[in-house]
Amino acid sequence: MVNGILFVDKDEEWTSHDAVAKARRVLGTRKVGHAGTLDPMATGLLTLGAGPSTRLLTHMVGLDKTYTATIRLGEATLSDDRMSEVTETAPEGAVEALTAERIEAAVELLRGDITQVPSKVSAIRVDGKRSYDRVRSGEEVELKGRPVTIFAFVVHELRQAKGSAGQPVLDLDVTVHCSSGTYIRALARDLGSELGVGGHLTALRRTAVGPFRLADHRELEAPLLGDEARASRRTPVTVDAVTTKGLADGHGAESAVTPTAVARALFDVIELDEQRAIDLSNGKRPDADRDDVALAAAIGPEEWLVGLVSVVKGRIKAVTNFPAPSTNEKGQQ
Repeated sequence: MVNGILFVDKDEEWTSHDAVAKARRVLGTRKVGHAGTLDPMATGLLTLGAGPSTRLLTHMVGLDKTYTATIRLGEATLSDDRMSEVTETAPEGAVEALTAERIEAAVELLRGDITQVPSKVSAIRVDGKRSYDRVRSGEEVELKGRPVTIFAFVVHELRQAKGSAGQPVLDLDVTVHCSSGTYIRALARDLGSELGVGGHLTALRRTAVGPFRLADHRELEAPLLGDEARASRRTPVTVDAVTTKGLADGHGAESAVTPTAVARALFDVIELDEQRAIDLSNGKRPDADRDDVALAAAIGPEEWLVGLVSVVKGRIKAVTNFPAPSTNEKGQQ
């Protein structure tokens, strides 16, 4: 059994549940979870945890995300992506009238702190029932807006194309760096709505989750982050991701990253000697030799992740404990 974090480069049409099911077999444990799903249409970085490392997933769910995407202007769809029928097309001549300047002005309105209404065809529960189930049964669904932050929304290329009925549409290749909980297809919908032509998503790839990024990740400067916030971001880590085809073929265990390596990338670190590590694992509160901190990783000898901890008045308090090395199944660094 593997105890670690597995980074998966998900193929299109696979669900996040499919990837978890395959990982359980490959990693030899039923205890596998994920830190945020990807739609079946989407590809890219899916983060799985196995064994005791699932305790880290809570702290990975809320990490910011980066996506590359293609937005089609000129058509709206029920699900705000290409996975459902077209519900509206642009008025004649409207797409041809779009300019790069108009598009940039509309994109600017979707940067920064915004209130976003999620796509109706989503897993959000409405009175105990998934929104997509209500929509597909013919119900009218109104979802509440929620605050999200778009750190960067960059348009790289505009391409003329043909829509579902052969009419002119415009495809935009974009990169979006956003807070957790952002719906990229809702951005496509809102951009099309702002321009008066309708819009939906035709391609989506997640290239980064927090500091963890795929090899094809496009690094962007995020001018909306202040100097202080930018300086606080963790050092980027390029991950060795297994594809979902690789999972299906029985690979992936060799790519699992130890919980200690992941914790070092995510948190401030408190290095412990052997006695303090043992004391902390036994429920004691050893001295910290540092200022108060809300959350840090306490790491003992031989890269033992003792726990996630807080420091209050110079004493270390366990927030989440991890097994001692003798019972800690190891992943690969």
